[in-house]
Amino acid sequence: MPVRSPPSWKHALQERLQTLLHYHGREDHATARVLLLASIGTVAMPLYYVLWQHFFPQEYETLPLRLFGILLCALGLFARQFSRRGLHCYLLLTLSYILPFFFTFMFLMNHASGVWSESLLIGLVVLFHFETSIALPAYLAGTLSACVAAALLGESAVLLSRPVLQQLPIHWFTIAVLSAAKVSRHMLAQEKLAGLGAGLATVAHELRTPLTSVDANVRGLLRMYGQGFRRTTDEKLGAIDALGRIQFEVRHMNHMIDLFLLSASAVRQNLQPVEQVSMAATVDAVLQRYPFISAEQKKLVALELRGNFYFSGQTELAVVVLLNLLRNALKAVQRAGKGRVRIIIDGQHQPPRLLFIDTACGIAARHLPQIFRRFYSHPAHQGAGIGLALCEEILHAWHSRIRCTTRESAYTIFILEFPVSSPLTR
Repeated sequence: MPVRSPPSWKHALQERLQTLLHYHGREDHATARVLLLASIGTVAMPLYYVLWQHFFPQEYETLPLRLFGILLCALGLFARQFSRRGLHCYLLLTLSYILPFFFTFMFLMNHASGVWSESLLIGLVVLFHFETSIALPAYLAGTLSACVAAALLGESAVLLSRPVLQQLPIHWFTIAVLSAAKVSRHMLAQEKLAGLGAGLATVAHELRTPLTSVDANVRGLLRMYGQGFRRTTDEKLGAIDALGRIQFEVRHMNHMIDLFLLSASAVRQNLQPVEQVSMAATVDAVLQRYPFISAEQKKLVALELRGNFYFSGQTELAVVVLLNLLRNALKAVQRAGKGRVRIIIDGQHQPPRLLFIDTACGIAARHLPQIFRRFYSHPAHQGAGIGLALCEEILHAWHSRIRCTTRESAYTIFILEFPVSSPLTR
């Protein structure tokens, strides 16, 4: 058996990044981004200290400020344990300190040297790839703090020097372009969603009329056979069975159209919570409305009630979320040719949660970080890729959370966690 050489630090770093991006569990986009940037910052802060201190010495360097930056980045490696609010606060603090403050401070203390001019510009590009609601306060707070710190250290003159001032138009132009690009991307995504909704509405309209006609004719034929239309017994039973299957398929298609239209219209609704919703009642409504293709498929779904709970949301949007999850679970069972679906309402857990469990094909680790990304679908060409993204967007608006844990070829569990609802508001 050949002896394997120990892995190099490059391989170790690569494996660490793979672990951060592809783990059993689901991180939302913000958490995954924090993990990646924290990993980069934890390595880059000490690396560039050595680089600028020993290989390409700069006029000014500071180890204490870098150590504090390293500490902040290292804390980000535990972002999975942060609450949503904690993650937001951490992100605002870390971005404010490292990208605007540290880079601007070093830029000023090094008298606008070429190295730090370019470094600061790159830092601003990274900063304004985040949401403007985070990036702009971080930029203002960090830049102002850096200017104050430089002035306190006796570098007031550099603040109004020509090398510094001539960088400002470049920085502001960069910020404006990045902000405009983000708005454009958002508008394109909204237009694509609106187009999907309009397309689904058109398809639904075109299908409704022939389906209604087929259903009416089937009902008429069933009445004729039921009233003794002259056929042999076997022929009559066979015809009735065939007509029943046609009627079932028509109803199934109508239900699927309702589901698609409901999902398409939800992307244009106000998602904010407006009522207290019973989880047990919502799940019951979903099981009543879902267009199961057969009685056998319906038997694959089991409901377990460990205590009902209420949450702040919207009943119709909650139905949209659960219909999408049930549909995905049953499609996974169909693809795998095995498995069952369990729905667990766990009001006794803290926080209250709903579990969707299927023992079908699972999700490969390489696909897991992408499943909540809008317009991403797996397997490819299996849907428009808006279902899970919409579910996450709705739950985020309700200050709730959806995540996924899975094992390929074994199981997938979607976990929906809700804030504790006060009994006085029910």
